[in-house]
Amino acid sequence: MHVFVTGGSGLTGPAVVAGLVAAGHTVTGLARSDAAAARLESLGAVPLRGSLEDHGSLRDGAAAADGVLHMAFGGDFADPDDLVRRDRGAIEALGEALAGTGKPFVSTSGTLVMAAGREGLETDRPDPGAVAAFRIPGEEACLGFAASGVRASVVRLAPTVHGPGDHGFVGMLVATARRTGVSAYVGDGANRWPAVHRLDAADLFRLALEQAPAGSVLHGVAESGVAFRDIAGTIGRGLGLPVKGLAPQEAAVHFGNPFMATVFGLDAPASGARTRELLGWTPTRAGLLADIEDGDYLTAPAA
Repeated sequence: MHVFVTGGSGLTGPAVVAGLVAAGHTVTGLARSDAAAARLESLGAVPLRGSLEDHGSLRDGAAAADGVLHMAFGGDFADPDDLVRRDRGAIEALGEALAGTGKPFVSTSGTLVMAAGREGLETDRPDPGAVAAFRIPGEEACLGFAASGVRASVVRLAPTVHGPGDHGFVGMLVATARRTGVSAYVGDGANRWPAVHRLDAADLFRLALEQAPAGSVLHGVAESGVAFRDIAGTIGRGLGLPVKGLAPQEAAVHFGNPFMATVFGLDAPASGARTRELLGWTPTRAGLLADIEDGDYLTAPAA
């Protein structure tokens, strides 16, 4: 299969591109810079210069491919409307190029679109009040193409996609612990976070392209809920720092702003059971706590 990929030079993207190439697929990747193009070429992909706002390039890339994987996401996070506009516009351009072809179109979202406080299932509708509600319009736009002759599906990734070089949420926790001298959690730390290793997520994206039925919602979740106090405790032990629970007001200062304190205090477990059954996806890599202990989180230079 010839796959057109957006976001292939990002954090998770290179593992996905490498996995597709290793499985015998050919990949063309959207590249907005010389550095991104060079990264894609090093992975065995062919770069196509463009951006999420360049809908002509997106349509050209999709039309020339046997399937599309959309992972790129960006814009001004202080302006959620801008995030929605960019993502939905890109998805609509990609989907329009595939209409009536029966080709696969896999778009990316996150499990933080689900209602907090209970385990989110693939069959649950996203919550308009969720912290990541700005991803919902993109989900809806992609899945809408299932009625237009496109094998459209959405992969909701866990908020923690862990692995070497991670500068996402866990990387931020490590950096904050180093800066403040305390590895902290919010409240009693019983809130749960789902997690998935980057290489297991890459396997899921490949399987979604190859097999996912039209209209599928898939969860990239290997561990449904890791207690946040265990995450903070593992970081604290590894860095030789005290571990402490903070009240919400204290957490806002510790983590730099109220929004991050809210995110790190969310109870957001999610299930990937239906995804495993549907696609035969079997995550096999290290879990989050083991990766923090044995990976490069605690030894890599601070970003």
